[in-house]
Amino acid sequence: MSRTIWFQDKNLESIWGKIRSGERLSLEDGLTMFATTDVISLGKMAHAVQQERSGDAVYFVLNQKIEPTNICVLACKFCDFATKAGHPDAYEMTIQSMLDKLTPEIHEVHITGGLHPDWKWEYYLEMLRKIKRSFPNVDLKAFTAVEIDFFHKKFKLPIDEVLRQLKEAGLRTMPGGGAEVFSERVRKRLFSSKIGAKAWLEIHRTAHQMGIPTNSTILYGHIETMQERVEHLLRLRALQDETRGFLSFIPLAFQPGDTGIKPTNRFTSAIDDLKMIAVSRVMLDNFPHIKAYWVMLTEEVASVALNFGADDLDGTVGGEKIAHDAGAITPMQLTKEKIIKIIRDGGKIPVERDVYYNPLKLHTPGVVGKIPYINSVPFYHHFERRQFKVLPVTPRRMGILAQMGQLDAGLFSLVDFLSQRESLTLLPYCIATRDQVKSVLLFSNHGWRDLAGKRIGITDDTATSIRLLQVILEKKYKARAEFIRMHSGVNSYDDFDAVLLIGDDALRHRKAGLQNFELVYDLATEWYDWQKLPFVFAVWAIRSSLPVETLEELSSLIQQSLKKGELDLQGVSAMHAKRIGLTSQEATEYLEGFNYHLGEREREAIDVFGGFLNSLENPVQRPVDDGTLRQN
Repeated sequence: MSRTIWFQDKNLESIWGKIRSGERLSLEDGLTMFATTDVISLGKMAHAVQQERSGDAVYFVLNQKIEPTNICVLACKFCDFATKAGHPDAYEMTIQSMLDKLTPEIHEVHITGGLHPDWKWEYYLEMLRKIKRSFPNVDLKAFTAVEIDFFHKKFKLPIDEVLRQLKEAGLRTMPGGGAEVFSERVRKRLFSSKIGAKAWLEIHRTAHQMGIPTNSTILYGHIETMQERVEHLLRLRALQDETRGFLSFIPLAFQPGDTGIKPTNRFTSAIDDLKMIAVSRVMLDNFPHIKAYWVMLTEEVASVALNFGADDLDGTVGGEKIAHDAGAITPMQLTKEKIIKIIRDGGKIPVERDVYYNPLKLHTPGVVGKIPYINSVPFYHHFERRQFKVLPVTPRRMGILAQMGQLDAGLFSLVDFLSQRESLTLLPYCIATRDQVKSVLLFSNHGWRDLAGKRIGITDDTATSIRLLQVILEKKYKARAEFIRMHSGVNSYDDFDAVLLIGDDALRHRKAGLQNFELVYDLATEWYDWQKLPFVFAVWAIRSSLPVETLEELSSLIQQSLKKGELDLQGVSAMHAKRIGLTSQEATEYLEGFNYHLGEREREAIDVFGGFLNSLENPVQRPVDDGTLRQN
């Protein structure tokens, strides 16, 4: 994040200095940003933060909104959607009518609606079961914290039991609605019968503890103050520090409708919308994604927001009624092609995603994959994009995209390179370690040989580390275990005898520990003690079908960037260290433990490891619906 910004508002300079050094922003910083008239500089700061996190990616999902009923026991002043039973506008959907809205192309079904006074608990469970049964590849994002609280009270079930049963029925993630703004003053005036901040946060905390990732929102542009906006962000940031369970933050612009809170034509201004997006991005330093929800912003403002810190446009959103009943003037849905065009016109990569933000398909050429961990920072901190666009993507997903021919180059997991080496040209750069790595760790309650027959949870992000673990278990310790791949995001580890984590997540838990696991094994140390060789986790490679001049240009860019990065490890690691709970010195020492150049010893290690891979009886493992890695 080395760019220079020429500020008209000098009050922003100190905030930019904090961002670049990895220092957290305060309540006062948030108020300063909302007060500024230097909106362009504010946008540049937020865009720089967004590019550091998401590169050139802008995500979207093929989704369908289902609002099963507008009959609701509440009567919130800002809501034009809800009504009472018997009202001419009241409706109730059958499960079959919900299924009729879906097609096999949909990746995500988003379910929220009114709090129906008469529906039975089993109806909600069967709703999820039948959707999942009819469309097994769809991800279910369903029920806000307000709805979860309603189920808890109406059906006299503990919150965790409500979530457990919904998860068993097919729930994958929760939406972020119902937060409105975390202010008792506002709650008492506008939605006094709805849960407040404490209950909303506790429900999301419980979901995260149970391995259910969630999203979060703010409803702004009504009677809240700027201080209440910033305090809302700070409370979300604090919970994310604790759980790491939020996938995204979605600022929702208030739609005045006929609520009487504001004149019906008094929408938020584009400037206020862009400020809200930008301030959210720089304040929420631990949130992966900020969404520009085009349904409430308009597609025009949402497209500009892609340069103000947003990296997600939501999706096709067919079937949305809540915002439109309140007066939203946007279309009821956007086509996939229109979303792709909006993103491309902004100079970004349109990334079709799933509910966990895993990339499914890229809709632009010239993309370079970036491992989104601190160990790759020396390669990318000074990387000049030129003709290339950069996509941060976890090792396993990078391999999948490369197999689909969607990446021109990247820092590929070693296992993926070995399986695709006929179509890739190897460059002389890598991520390798000697006798320890600190960020590929097995957390366990058992010694190595005692892991035979045990259940090991495997992070969804890994491609090579899982195979290294398999080699160590089977070839060094003569033990076979059951590998169970966990989903991206938060997970509950209670069902596992050991857990494999990689990257920044492993670094965090190396320092803080992982619940109920007493032993920690560094896989690079196990490998070195056994083979007396370094271990190569990833290598740079480029698609062989690309022109020679492209290969030469990319190789030169990597060389230049790495040279600058290695000369200033302390500088390039400083802003990333605090994000993952390390001191600057700890981050620097961690990076000093890597070798980024592919030499003879590294090539020998690749050959030895490749030989072990080929000797495994079942070298290919694929996930199935329940997450278990069946061996083919």
